[in-house]
Amino acid sequence: MDDLRLGVVEARFADIVWQHAPLTSGELVRLCLQELEWKKSTTYTVLRKLCDRGIFQNEGGQVTARLSREDFYAAQSRRFVEQTFDGSLPAFLAAFTGGRALTDKEIAEIQRLIDTHRG
Repeated sequence: MDDLRLGVVEARFADIVWQHAPLTSGELVRLCLQELEWKKSTTYTVLRKLCDRGIFQNEGGQVTARLSREDFYAAQSRRFVEQTFDGSLPAFLAAFTGGRALTDKEIAEIQRLIDTHRG
């Protein structure tokens, strides 16, 4: 799970798996043909790459998610904050909100998150 980045095409593929999992590899091939216009070999190549990264698994022709969509993007976000802002969530928030005012709804949601995660 070292590489938690997805390219645009990989992200579209991952969304198909997350939306339909668990599913058979044959069903995945059919969905990728319909939605991405991929050949069987392309589907299996991308699936293998994402399985190697620990995001999905394909055992006995059954494709399942090892990471949920939410867990994947949470891990990706944490890694971004760690690498870009030395792990400082306040520094990230300052950069993210810089130059614009927060709405009352955004402030309330951030406050709710703080209260929920207070130690």
